[in-house]
Amino acid sequence: MTDDIETRVAEIIAEQAVLEPGDVRMDMTLEDLGIDSLGLVESIFAIEETFDIQVPFNANEPQSSAFDISSVASIVAAVRQLVAQQHPA
Repeated sequence: MTDDIETRVAEIIAEQAVLEPGDVRMDMTLEDLGIDSLGLVESIFAIEETFDIQVPFNANEPQSSAFDISSVASIVAAVRQLVAQQHPA
């Protein structure tokens, strides 16, 4: 079962990859999807705007960032955590 965060993150990533959201699987990496560093930065900006959160991401050192970009699922999990931290229910 997908939730709104998973759906919106998949849509944002699909837009950067020029794919349909249904073509984005949770086990895929950004590299699998053909998203380069510019597409990654644009995805981060879109995520921040969509969810009204601040993503701890360093574009100069993406692998050492506190924001896990290793797979679509890890991005969804990180966004869920940030939304919960920055917008407590």
